[in-house]
Amino acid sequence: MTSTAKGSLFALFAYLLWGVFPSYWKLLSPVDSLHILAARIVFSLVFVGVLLIVKKNTAWLAHFRDKKKRGRIFVSAALVTINWGVYIFAVNSGHTVEASLGYFINPLISIVLGLFIFRERLKPLQWAAFALAAAGVALLTAFSGRFPFIALALALSFAFYGLAKKTLSFDALEALAAETFASIPFAVILLFIPAAGLSYLGTLPWPIALCLVLAGPVTALPLIFFAKGARLIPLSTLGFVQFVNPILQFLSGVVLFRETFPPRNLLCFALIWAAAILYCVSFFTKRERA
Repeated sequence: MTSTAKGSLFALFAYLLWGVFPSYWKLLSPVDSLHILAARIVFSLVFVGVLLIVKKNTAWLAHFRDKKKRGRIFVSAALVTINWGVYIFAVNSGHTVEASLGYFINPLISIVLGLFIFRERLKPLQWAAFALAAAGVALLTAFSGRFPFIALALALSFAFYGLAKKTLSFDALEALAAETFASIPFAVILLFIPAAGLSYLGTLPWPIALCLVLAGPVTALPLIFFAKGARLIPLSTLGFVQFVNPILQFLSGVVLFRETFPPRNLLCFALIWAAAILYCVSFFTKRERA
């Protein structure tokens, strides 16, 4: 098997896992969303920490001694925590379809960040993709009578998270360890925010309690697979494969969870899906010209 084929399989498996995440978080619906987020942070650190100890890698802790790196780690940690929290809330409050919208438009937000921050030049197809996505979001706002805050929060937090990670030269395990370690104080605070307290956690059925503990491996494994895949395949291929995730999320919301999806919203999503297609085409066109 070629390295490109291996990389494609790693990336595809990562996005398949992310795509079925809604079903996993739904299993944890008896648990408060803030407690799920806290468990995700804590058990991710435990899982990744054990892997790094086995590999005898403690170098990631040294990054906290550098003032600039430490600041970037905390920014990255804050952004990924926001993304995780909004996503868990979206799924367990019946907004999985809107969450999928966020990951459809996320690459387009990244394009805009590249335009304004890195002064990158956009291709005509990329401008068209952004215009279609913007039109889709505007129509969805008009139809539903409210701005899609969940979708935009997910798209913006993940796009800025990707931007923050560009300044950190860690591998996937080290990065996740550093980010979750930086988020531990926040996780402790989260445990004591809900008025219901923590006592109900001791009464959870064991399968739900086990799922809560396994939130760490469930979080870390796709990131590991993604990191392996991203090193082996072209950006154009990665750009295409990433849409597996929101497609599966969308299907989960509509088919599995029976979330409300008025027929008129198909027009909004059609515009955004067309934008996603143009985004992929723009990469392949760029590659052919090169």
